[in-house]
Amino acid sequence: MSELDAAWAALNAAADRARVRRIASLFDAEPGRLARLTLEAAGLTLDLSKQPWSLPDLAELLDLARAAGVEAARARLLAGEIVNRSEQRPALHVALRAPAGAGLKAAGVEVSSEVDATRAAMKRFADGVRSDTIRGATGKPFRAIVHIGIGGSDLGPRLIWEALKPLEPRIDLRFVANVDPAELAQALAGLDPAETLVVVVSKTFTTLETLANAEIARAWLRAALGEAGADGHLAAVSAAPDRAQAFGVAPDRVFAFWDWVGGRYSLWSAVGLSCATALGFAAFERMLAGAHAMDVHFAEAPLERNAPVLLALAHVFNRNGLGRPMRAVVPYAQRLRLFAPFLQQLEMESNGKRVDAQGRPLTRGTAASVFGDAGTNGQHAFFQLLHQGTDIIPVDIVAVREGSEGDPAMQRKLLANAIAQAEALLVGRGEAEVRAELTAKGLDPAEIDMLAPQRTFPGDRPSSFLLLDRLDPERLGALIALYEHKTFVEGVLWGINSFDQWGVELGKTLATRVLGELEGGPAGGHDPSTEALIGKLKV
Repeated sequence: MSELDAAWAALNAAADRARVRRIASLFDAEPGRLARLTLEAAGLTLDLSKQPWSLPDLAELLDLARAAGVEAARARLLAGEIVNRSEQRPALHVALRAPAGAGLKAAGVEVSSEVDATRAAMKRFADGVRSDTIRGATGKPFRAIVHIGIGGSDLGPRLIWEALKPLEPRIDLRFVANVDPAELAQALAGLDPAETLVVVVSKTFTTLETLANAEIARAWLRAALGEAGADGHLAAVSAAPDRAQAFGVAPDRVFAFWDWVGGRYSLWSAVGLSCATALGFAAFERMLAGAHAMDVHFAEAPLERNAPVLLALAHVFNRNGLGRPMRAVVPYAQRLRLFAPFLQQLEMESNGKRVDAQGRPLTRGTAASVFGDAGTNGQHAFFQLLHQGTDIIPVDIVAVREGSEGDPAMQRKLLANAIAQAEALLVGRGEAEVRAELTAKGLDPAEIDMLAPQRTFPGDRPSSFLLLDRLDPERLGALIALYEHKTFVEGVLWGINSFDQWGVELGKTLATRVLGELEGGPAGGHDPSTEALIGKLKV
């Protein structure tokens, strides 16, 4: 048996032990548990003490990380080596948030100077728009930005804006991703084309949904401003500048985006231009600094005190050891309500793989299904399933000590709910306690027999608790980078390539074919159901 196989066997043995004890019992059995499983990194506090592992279990999981080569893989990632083997690319998103002059290399080629130059160009543009020195075709200042992208070109910037936007923003930033015409129509509603900037974000500048929306937005601008005037209201972020310029974007309004940046890791690049403009470039730089602080922690902290590594190990223990294929993410901050959708792409697109990096079928599960919503809203929706459902679903709870606005008393109520839910998931409520309460209320025995099981909470349901002192740019950057690195570590443990996404391609290819058929082209070669749907919907 190889060292790696032995480490996985040890994980399974640890999981067998975890099944026959309660998490709460470990606090008495391990007096140092809370201190050992609580750590601080880049302004975040992470409490993993409510996870089902014992401290000896954790030691074996750390052995798994070493056997899987997490430390060496981390070094290759941060050195800019080719880690995306199927596309022969590095994944050096850490270069996007490194300080100026970092001198980082991607596949041996120095890239920090390009990053610095693009960041400087972003700053000039953002500052120019905000100071009204960059204006529209009629001389009016820009008061709205319509950001058009999809996937990583949309979810990251959308999350940033929702998390950090002022209560009364100077610039109205709106997002369009879906090819459903309703989203673009809603985004343009009420805007003055003379005061609107359209930012088109597409790595290849061939993405069907993005270009379809961009063409309609451009036509909207041209109808009001003429072709020459409308083009001055366009900016683009792309790794294909020639295509962007052919679309009508001026060369000095095209911002670089490189092949060594994956879409779902790209918010730190010029993909964040709209947010950098609407929030102010200083806020964007602070977010980069927070992410860089997490990069430094990930690079330097030993595995046993490394927040991304420990968070990944907790998830792998639940997913593979205990057979739990779902995870809930619940931020107790309305401004972070898009965090779960963001993680759906980050984790499920990165690690939703059925073969390893060499193309061999996997024998164990990979990415968990991620879902969630803002607390306390989720408590009135899916928390019933979390507390009393037939499946045990681990939960990541994210809370913020200081509210960004509003009544401090309301923030305390919010925090009380976050803490109480984590406790309720852990300790539950036993049937004996429920029966005693019902008996005290004078219910008859038959009714107690019927109600007691329904009011019993089994507890012993694991959670991780992440606390931010405040929701500011630095801590938002650190939070996102934490989960980026956690996702990478999981991919290393499973032996997969976390940086390609071939599963996205087939549906896109077929959609192009079906579109041609819906618009009158020759049809055929589909399954009967698809043929029937095309026939029903054909123009």
